[in-house]
Amino acid sequence: MSTILSIIVIFCVVAVLAGSWALLIWCQKDKMGKEEGESMGHVFDGIEEINNPLPKWWSYMFVITIVFGVGYLALYPGMGNFAGLLNWTSANKQVLNLEESRVAAEAAKGDGATMLVQYDREVAQADAQFGPIFAAYAAQSIEDLALDEEAKKIGQRLFLQNCSQCHGSDAKGGKGFPDLTDGAWMYGGDAATIKLTLMNGRNGFMPPKGGLPIADEEVPDLVEYVLSLSNRDHDKEAAVRGQGSYMKGCFACHGMGGEGNQLLGAPNLKDGNWLYGGSRGAVAESIINGRSGVMPAWKDILGEDKVHLISSYVYSLSND
Repeated sequence: MSTILSIIVIFCVVAVLAGSWALLIWCQKDKMGKEEGESMGHVFDGIEEINNPLPKWWSYMFVITIVFGVGYLALYPGMGNFAGLLNWTSANKQVLNLEESRVAAEAAKGDGATMLVQYDREVAQADAQFGPIFAAYAAQSIEDLALDEEAKKIGQRLFLQNCSQCHGSDAKGGKGFPDLTDGAWMYGGDAATIKLTLMNGRNGFMPPKGGLPIADEEVPDLVEYVLSLSNRDHDKEAAVRGQGSYMKGCFACHGMGGEGNQLLGAPNLKDGNWLYGGSRGAVAESIINGRSGVMPAWKDILGEDKVHLISSYVYSLSND
């Protein structure tokens, strides 16, 4: 927050507190020249207005609220750039990467910490309480955990918290995000590979036209050939011509028969599973513009024990 904006915020907060106090004092004074309990001369529908002071309980609550507000704003951040006397913050909001986050989290731990970071304290408490549970599960194989209903529930909750934003709460993915339930794996669906994918992330990249000397006029025929690989409706004559374009080098990644290559993360073009859509337009777009997809590495975000549990849940989705 800029200094000017901070000053404006502080001024507004102080003005509200001071105005509230002044209003309370003003309301305590009789400005009507009437005795307490005397009629104010206003009668409506049989109800007469009487000159009565503010109820004591209301006034006391007003005072308590103002005093609480002053104390809270003095102890906690809330007035511009003022950090509060307790030097408390809900989270390390200024960090730019995981390394800075780790350093800030360590600085917030222990009795000698100079800043009370609520989030970091809660994470430390959670790790101390639940860390042994995760460690016990991590000692078991992913295949065994996939059969453990309680472990699957924990893995599912971790998945929903961290993975569902891309893959969906049902893990069925969406355009550009793999369906984890269909058994079609770009890099392999065995337990070890799934964990490796989660731990280190993946960077999938296909350059425009595969980086090959494929002319624009060849693309429609190549699309027909790609569609033919999964027995989709296609123009047979165009597909024959498109096979020649495919053999210019597409096979190097996708295989001679379009079966893909899990070592490279090259999709299987024969199984009918389309990450970016299987329409003619979508296939042409993939060929012309290429595709680039990134899944982040989770080992430094969640730690291996939690990744192990998520891996067991993901593995169970296509192996139940």
